[in-house]
Amino acid sequence: MIRTNPVAGATPAPERADPVPAPDRADPVRIGDQLYDLLIRDLDAAGASYRVLDHPPEGRTEVVSALRGHSAAQAAKCLMLRVKMDKKRSQYVLAVIRGDARLDFAALRELLGGTYVAFADAATAESLARAPSGAVLPLVYASEMLLVVDTSLAESSEIFFNAARLDRSLALDTQDYLRIARPVLARISTW
Repeated sequence: MIRTNPVAGATPAPERADPVPAPDRADPVRIGDQLYDLLIRDLDAAGASYRVLDHPPEGRTEVVSALRGHSAAQAAKCLMLRVKMDKKRSQYVLAVIRGDARLDFAALRELLGGTYVAFADAATAESLARAPSGAVLPLVYASEMLLVVDTSLAESSEIFFNAARLDRSLALDTQDYLRIARPVLARISTW
């Protein structure tokens, strides 16, 4: 099933037939492992080129980038946001920007035609992402979310991100990422 995309001209993202359960605070490792396994199955099925990187548990972009041995500019920083569309409607957005960038709230608001943009509260963010903060994937596995990726992320040949766990990351070919994720691409960050 295809969900509609509120951005004019954007490609709709497919809805997952096998959703991952929301994180269980009593056992976040198990949920992270389930989402990680789903991610790997999806990447393998799509013929993606990636590398698995194990490292000490860390969710802060600058620190984990150093542990993985790459610049923060190659990190995919994932931000869970709530865009107020009008008085009664909101759209949850997963914004993915370079690790050394800052989100341009005004650009995202204008792109979506919203009235207000704010970070989603932690409980909602973890529920929608199916992962703990710091391990959010740059892919959408929840039908109620929209994926928007900053165009500057496409400048690297490879992107790095925590893979639903704080102790494991992926280095993923950027063109494979864009082909599989099918995000809305727009300039939504500043440096």
